Amino acid sequence: MSQILRRKMNLVQIMALANRGRNQKLPPEVNRILYVKNLPYKITSDEMYDIFGKFGAVRQIRVGNTAETRGTAFVVYEDIFDAKNACEHLSGFNVSNRYLVVLYYQATKAYRRMDTDKAKERLEEIKERYNLGGDLEKEKKDKLGYTPTPRR
Repeated sequence: MSQILRRKMNLVQIMALANRGRNQKLPPEVNRILYVKNLPYKITSDEMYDIFGKFGAVRQIRVGNTAETRGTAFVVYEDIFDAKNACEHLSGFNVSNRYLVVLYYQATKAYRRMDTDKAKERLEEIKERYNLGGDLEKEKKDKLGYTPTPRR
């Protein structure tokens, strides 16, 4: 009977050790999705799984393949603590002579950039509609009658 009780105690101790870090409070920016920058352009998803899979179960990896997204990736972990561990250990990690920048994905920043792009497009439409904000050099030339030379 005491042997069964000892096994149960050992199991409880093992579970307590496994969940020890799980009870800590995480910063608000921590989430399961990591945004990775400064990747080699020719890195494959399999290589990404090899690197990031060492820190826990990876649900999905998306490697950028357009001109704007090349060199970046999103890594989604099953567990938030695995993502935190990977972010802490892989920031600055050297891959093909490039040092990775690993950040927590923040949707608000992505939406903010989209809002900025939309605002720029809207501003350009207004400029065209009301004939505003043309070429500054052309306006100077028209006003002065010549093109001013730059100051040294």
